[in-house]
Amino acid sequence: MNERIADSHRVFDRVSQEYDAARPHYPEALYVALESLSGVRLAGATVIDVGAGTGISARGLLDRGARVVAVDRGEGMLARLRARTPCPALLADGNDLPFRTGAADLVTYAQSWHWLDPVRSVAEAVRVTGDGGAVAGWWNSVDPGKADWLAANQVRLAESCPGYIGPVLPGWSMPPIAAAMSDAGLVVAKTWIEWTRSVRLEDFLTDLRSHSYMARMEGDVVAELLARERAELGRVFPDGRVTVPMRVYLAVGRRD
Repeated sequence: MNERIADSHRVFDRVSQEYDAARPHYPEALYVALESLSGVRLAGATVIDVGAGTGISARGLLDRGARVVAVDRGEGMLARLRARTPCPALLADGNDLPFRTGAADLVTYAQSWHWLDPVRSVAEAVRVTGDGGAVAGWWNSVDPGKADWLAANQVRLAESCPGYIGPVLPGWSMPPIAAAMSDAGLVVAKTWIEWTRSVRLEDFLTDLRSHSYMARMEGDVVAELLARERAELGRVFPDGRVTVPMRVYLAVGRRD
């Protein structure tokens, strides 16, 4: 595992407050598609949410009746999750899940699988899902093709942040979880879900601060970048409220 992936939990622990405060939720259509593609009804299902972070996906699953166990390697992130998410939360590695074989109906990775070993993690997910179970991964992404201001924002970030990963990079694509699931013998289905996020400008900036490419940077540099974006976006959204075109990529692997 490369160094960037190995220390990811420490990077996110540094920005757990910003992550908890401003990362976007997932739209209702995501959970509808998850049930449809997985064949798992969330109400009453046992779900292991791997890389659960501060609990955004765990709370979404709980709201739909699932029995959720949250797993993450970051102590700071889990502390935020435990403060307001009514489910068990374990400090554990998604590459070595501390559950018996067949313990879950569904294993989920919301915005997290790319921080794990692509082979070991899926093998573990397959092991802990029972017959008829499924593995699912999804990612929220901004959609700069739908708004010029957003495309310009992402280009500025790509030019200013050495570790930037995002949709304006040549050849950018979603993490290859579908291929990893297929290699593990799962039957794979994929979809994209478009939605729109309305958020205060300050929350949009806080969200930027929570991304790994900015979390790794020095604080004074980050402050300058955010001040620049505040000025640039304030001209586009003088009322201080930002409308962000978004889309979610969902990949599901079912046990045959």
